[in-house]
Amino acid sequence: MSLFAHRDYRHLFAAQVVALFGTGLATVALGLLAYELARADAGAVLGTALAIKMITYVIVAPLAGAYVGQIPRRTMLVSLDAVRALVVLALPFVDQVWQIYVLIVVLQSASAAFTPTFQAVLPDILPDERDYTKALSASQLASTMENLLSPVLAAAMLSVLSFHWLFTGTSVGFAISAVLVLTTTVPNALPAARRGAWDRISSGTRIFRATPRLRGLMGLNLAVAAVGAVVMVNTFTYVLDTLGRSQADVAVLFAANGLGTMVVALSLPRMLDRVPERRVMMSGAVVLLVGLASVIILSMVSAAVARWPMALVVWAVIGTGTGMVLTPVGRVLRRSSAFSDRPAIFAAQFSLSHACWLLTYPIAGWLGTAAGFTTTWGVLAAIGVSGLSVALKSWPKHDPDLLDHVHHAPLADHDHVADAIEIEPGMWQHRHTYVIDDTHERWPTSAR
Repeated sequence: MSLFAHRDYRHLFAAQVVALFGTGLATVALGLLAYELARADAGAVLGTALAIKMITYVIVAPLAGAYVGQIPRRTMLVSLDAVRALVVLALPFVDQVWQIYVLIVVLQSASAAFTPTFQAVLPDILPDERDYTKALSASQLASTMENLLSPVLAAAMLSVLSFHWLFTGTSVGFAISAVLVLTTTVPNALPAARRGAWDRISSGTRIFRATPRLRGLMGLNLAVAAVGAVVMVNTFTYVLDTLGRSQADVAVLFAANGLGTMVVALSLPRMLDRVPERRVMMSGAVVLLVGLASVIILSMVSAAVARWPMALVVWAVIGTGTGMVLTPVGRVLRRSSAFSDRPAIFAAQFSLSHACWLLTYPIAGWLGTAAGFTTTWGVLAAIGVSGLSVALKSWPKHDPDLLDHVHHAPLADHDHVADAIEIEPGMWQHRHTYVIDDTHERWPTSAR
């Protein structure tokens, strides 16, 4: 409750929840619209739309991160909500598949700019580490609840309304989100020192590449995407075709997965006060891979009756691992970036993590259709193990914030070394919280 005592956070969180549920309604409505327009080819239409979504995220998020410092962030968030509301409102009027694709590009471009901008605002309005950790857990919980409840809400609306009205509900949700953001004091981003357009666009990726813990985070992103693709892409076919169960059981299995994530999101804030992020996230990746190994075993079990209760447990285990990896990500990003670089670093995480999904989604879908679940999930397991290996190798066990390091003359900002000791002519050594920025372009190996 102390977290929601912050008025600005309370309004932003409400805006996030409303927008999330609006997006969930739009997902259901888009599937029905694709079926109405394409019938037998509806799956291909949705698959293409999903690929377009991921490609858009990968491309647009770094662009948004580069220019967010030049636009008032509240104005940007409200404008993006308005764009999303108008695009969703136009979807019921399309009568050609290509029109869906065009509107998806615009809609997801707005979302790709909105999400990392919103994420970068949170550490600025919640400077206390504990409050920020609680906010990360609340965001993860909200995303999980949306996955669980949006289909239920959509089903209730469809019982009395045409699916076209779901788009109207989504548009209203984005409008309410915009109003809530308008009532919030959103601090503007500090202009980054980097001035060139390409320099701003690529700065987040370069910070990722130069920071060991962020390289480890990229490996964890790959592990999450490898295992998560099984849940997101293969659950429908596994439940309906392999197990021969009902559509309601598809929702039940998704709910088991979401329940695992929810439990972690509620319990992690206190744990992270005592346990380093690295240990929690690496443990989460191990849990994910154990879950995927169990899924592979399930694919080889012949008794469908026995597989169903096992599947419920395994999907919950995968949800638990997902929550353990994803919930602390914001803390890692915040401690790895200067204030002015936060929009770029959050945008880079958004883009790079979705690039991992862009790799694993087609494998789960296309290879799963061509080669079967056992082979496909084995390939995804290999990708997940590779991601965890990269994470373990890149992110050192001993990872302090304060680092001794050396600066070489000349320095653009001589005040920065005012507290340093000149250990050799032209070489100054000091110690402070270390992040990659214009003054620190490489990670220190040792201080001489």
